[in-house]
Amino acid sequence: MGIFGEKWLAHEDKLAFRWRERVAENDLVIIAGDISWAMRESEAHPDFAFLRTLPGIKILLRGNHDYWWSTRRRVERLAGNGFFVLQNNALAFPGVTIVGTRGWELPQTGHFQDEQDESIYRRELTRLRLSLEAGRQWGQPLFAALHYPPLLQHREQTDITALLEEYHVSVCVYGHLHGQAHSARVEGEIRGVSYHLVASDFLDFEPLHIDFPAI
Repeated sequence: MGIFGEKWLAHEDKLAFRWRERVAENDLVIIAGDISWAMRESEAHPDFAFLRTLPGIKILLRGNHDYWWSTRRRVERLAGNGFFVLQNNALAFPGVTIVGTRGWELPQTGHFQDEQDESIYRRELTRLRLSLEAGRQWGQPLFAALHYPPLLQHREQTDITALLEEYHVSVCVYGHLHGQAHSARVEGEIRGVSYHLVASDFLDFEPLHIDFPAI
């Protein structure tokens, strides 16, 4: 990661140190995508070995660079105990239910660059609705996680935000934006949903604490 700038040098050491400072064994930790540079599942083993050394109950979400990711069951087997996978499902824990999907690039001024982008975007909307439907059966506050941002400064209303509002999601975290792209982020409460950018370089590799009972 050092090729992306000085901030990323030895980032795994900073992340591990700050993670261990902030996270207890029973805390829920959402990892919002781009987990490994691996192209194949077998190449992702070292990254999961690293994650297993860190405390907490870990929830995994696919990012756009997770090319090794295949089916939910295969990822669950690869990760092992202490990990949960968020893909076309919802994860219920005491006091909160976690929903979400990877997401995709938002259409610019209401239009897509090509048909493939539109197809992927529509598929991710369907997956988000499936997750929201699965989640609301628990009757608990809904906490959403996405990899791609569901909104940006120039687009604070999107199909994704409409779904989050329809299902009364309390909090939504997202990643994907790095470096100068941080300036496009939207944070804070909008129409009842509290948004947080959790890209690791934005947080300076320190987990963001969100107190679920306060939702």
